[in-house]
Amino acid sequence: MIHVDRLAKSFHDKKRGIVHALEHVSFDVKPREIFGLLGPNGAGKTTCLRLLATILKPTGGTAEVGGADIVKSPEAVRRQIGFLSGDMGIPARLTPREVLTFFGKLNGLEGDRLRRRIDEMVETFEMGEFANTKTDKLSTGMKQKVAIARTVLHDPPILILDEPSSGLDVPTARLIENFMLRAKESGKCILFSTHVMEEAEYLCDRIGVVHQGKLKALGTMAELRELTGKHRLREIFLDLLEIGERAEGART
Repeated sequence: MIHVDRLAKSFHDKKRGIVHALEHVSFDVKPREIFGLLGPNGAGKTTCLRLLATILKPTGGTAEVGGADIVKSPEAVRRQIGFLSGDMGIPARLTPREVLTFFGKLNGLEGDRLRRRIDEMVETFEMGEFANTKTDKLSTGMKQKVAIARTVLHDPPILILDEPSSGLDVPTARLIENFMLRAKESGKCILFSTHVMEEAEYLCDRIGVVHQGKLKALGTMAELRELTGKHRLREIFLDLLEIGERAEGART
């Protein structure tokens, strides 16, 4: 459902000149699969997700999401995805129910169908106690629940989630993890980024490690263990970064 072929994004910075935020990255994500992108800050994870969500335009390569080209058919891509960005962008003066109503209508939901979906989201993400409270009064975890509920309200087949558990306590993070597992079992294709190694190891069918804009490794946990000789994902991750940095140093 997601096909990425040598995708690249560069931009000009006044101090640094040309910056290659993403360099010729390729991977696929299938239905009923959770694919995790790992990498340190500035590695290119968010750039990749924003390209696939058609928020940014690539400077090289191509990608298809649900069979639609991200450059040639961005509207067709957007109709098939739920995209959670790092900036939740929750209107402060609205309640969670009002937020879901507004975004549901933007995605073509109306009447009883919209009301049923909102009730389902309130139950799924345990928002009953604050569903009618203005969001500026909510905690970070509560707001993240609203943001994720808004992302999946229209039941898209493809989910692109940028750090969905960021800033969450353990019970709320587990709630989000369980939702992702159920979404996978229902047939959805899920691509997400995270800094939480334990979360990635628990959820992901396959993992891609991005560093300095490049995909350093891709595979199942078993394949990554065989590649590095390490067992825990944290150690695998650090080992791959060290290999990449040694290779960069050798070239320079």
